[in-house]
Amino acid sequence: MEGNRASTSARRNLLRLEHPRSNHNGGEITYGPDGFLYVGTGDGGGGGDPDRNGQNPSTLLGKILRIDPTAPADGRPYGIPPGNPFADGNGGAPEVWAYGLRNPWRFSFDRSTGDLWIGDVGQDAVEEVDFAPNTPDGPGPGNNYGWNLMEGTSSFKGGTAPAGHVPPIYEYSHDDGGCSIIGGYVARTGDPILDGVYLFADICIGRINGLLPRDGKAIDVRHLGATVGANTLSSFGQGADGTLYAVQLDGTISRIVPRSTGA
Repeated sequence: MEGNRASTSARRNLLRLEHPRSNHNGGEITYGPDGFLYVGTGDGGGGGDPDRNGQNPSTLLGKILRIDPTAPADGRPYGIPPGNPFADGNGGAPEVWAYGLRNPWRFSFDRSTGDLWIGDVGQDAVEEVDFAPNTPDGPGPGNNYGWNLMEGTSSFKGGTAPAGHVPPIYEYSHDDGGCSIIGGYVARTGDPILDGVYLFADICIGRINGLLPRDGKAIDVRHLGATVGANTLSSFGQGADGTLYAVQLDGTISRIVPRSTGA
């Protein structure tokens, strides 16, 4: 950076992924509380993960990756942080942090606790919110979130939960019109109404929901009273001060403001 402006001359390619199909591209990149770069990748597209990338820790698709862009090493333009579950290349790709994901759209870290939250888009029946509490070893190293053996907590096409499967903290069906989850952030603005609540939405419905966790379980999930047009809400954003924003496909960015009856 040059002050508040990016230096285009400093641009360099860090990682290139061959993607066999046009859908399930993931796309979230963010720095974690440990200072390393986390990257969310889709499973490569196609219905049902035909290439079985989700359950293959040796591929970089259907994963959350963790790399260190500041320390190129071993012929890569990035380093492999210590603590990555397959850092030595045994049993999986060194870049892999967690796997068993279909299309993590999107994931974020709780700015107060470092906990990891993932909105993973389902196939035809279930959308899920995955959760990994922060620990001295990081939030969920080596976690297997189940895809494509599981869709949420349900078997997918006869699959059985893999060893060490980490089920979602919350899931919902498509019965009320949902089709694709939009993962958000844990609110940390200092306002007692939303403090500690994880916000998420579904693009097909457009309403913003809140999930209150306790001890790794969702103890309360409800519509917060904020709604945008169906098929428009595509992402959330978080300002430096913790203010949360909803992003729509038409270019609209809306600030989420708590009030006594909701958001």
